[in-house]
Amino acid sequence: MTDSIQFSPDFTWGVATSAFQIEGASTADGKGPSIWDTFCRNPANIKDASNGDVACDHYHRYREDVGIMAGLGVDAYRFSMAWARVQPTGKGAWNEKGFDFYSRLLDALEEKGIAAHLTLYHWDLPQGLQDEGGWLSRDTAYRFADYAREVARRFGNRLASIATHNEPWCTANLGYGNAQFAPGVTDAKQAVQVSHHLLLSHGLAMQAMRAENPKAALGIVLNQWTSDPATDSAADRALAELEWARSVQWFMDPIFKGRYPELALRAHGANAPTVFDGDFDIIRQPLDFLGVNYYFRHYASAETPPRTAPAALGVTDMGWEIYPQGLTELLVKLNGEYTLPPIYITENGMAAPDSVEQGQVTDTIRIRYVQQHLAALQAAINQGVDVRGYFLWSLMDNFEWNSGYAKRFGIVYVDYATQQRIPKASALWYRDFVAAQHLQRRAA
Repeated sequence: MTDSIQFSPDFTWGVATSAFQIEGASTADGKGPSIWDTFCRNPANIKDASNGDVACDHYHRYREDVGIMAGLGVDAYRFSMAWARVQPTGKGAWNEKGFDFYSRLLDALEEKGIAAHLTLYHWDLPQGLQDEGGWLSRDTAYRFADYAREVARRFGNRLASIATHNEPWCTANLGYGNAQFAPGVTDAKQAVQVSHHLLLSHGLAMQAMRAENPKAALGIVLNQWTSDPATDSAADRALAELEWARSVQWFMDPIFKGRYPELALRAHGANAPTVFDGDFDIIRQPLDFLGVNYYFRHYASAETPPRTAPAALGVTDMGWEIYPQGLTELLVKLNGEYTLPPIYITENGMAAPDSVEQGQVTDTIRIRYVQQHLAALQAAINQGVDVRGYFLWSLMDNFEWNSGYAKRFGIVYVDYATQQRIPKASALWYRDFVAAQHLQRRAA
């Protein structure tokens, strides 16, 4: 399926992870607790009653993991920094041992010629800040800017890019809306206010990093999807429009247009956020890139019970419909609605019920999934969308948040009892695919 696909010679091919999901070493070398450390202390919050104390032990095995990346031949690695590792309480003194770890990781990546793409915040707020109100407190946005400035000062010339946030929609709606994620709050009004403070913190961090004049490209990573009406009824079409407004436009409009979408504001009603004068001027900072994470579409049905998506291509182990053409539709729609910087697909992948048989993991379904989504990505590029790179989620199996270790997204299998890494069939396929793209690059 991908034999005929040829991306531009300078297209970036990468893999992605996040700190809490892989690092482990939860108290090592002065690291402070995060909200996810706290959330996991209640086993009822995690489906398999597990935690991130050890995870993939990447903190101690990072050289092995970088070696795996080098064996895949990827151009780039997207990862996040654990804020509480470098600043244990989220304010005050910096933890030099924490920064030393990330410096060693960058050394290892540089030795292998792998570009480093850093995300500052992938959901693991220092518990010290949560104790003072967390993202519901406006002050946390200013503490985040302090953190961003320090990271840009230290590492801004060693990183290819820095993203402020990963998926602020999840932080707000899953962390504060339905308690699925840390810190485990169920309050719709708080969720909306948190979303505003996350956007404010993004703008403040962008300003703080720009002042350091780093070589790294600066941007944000948003999880996005189209919303398709289940039928042509007015009710279903209205629901689809509202979903687009309160999920995609809610974060895109402030960043690119300096306002919230009216449809979503009306829907939030009394839960609409408190916005100070000048907030949108702060939020609307120029971006060097936009990261887009795509996994599924939304299917809007007003019926009771609601109609479900047809799932013609199957579902992932998360129960998510496999809908690759949604990536094309999403990118083309965004490109028509906004004046965009270059886009990177910063996450795309699937959970599968992988198992080791005779020392191998044959995840054919994942290979097909990636092939289908790369074809969809090529279709979007052919329609004029400026996409510069693709990061496969994930490099390796890891702690999948409230699902614990039961869901495997990796192209490298992790035996959590022994920490053995076993490249799956998808890893070998991706290695060969990237190698073929590099051949085309050299021939260009």
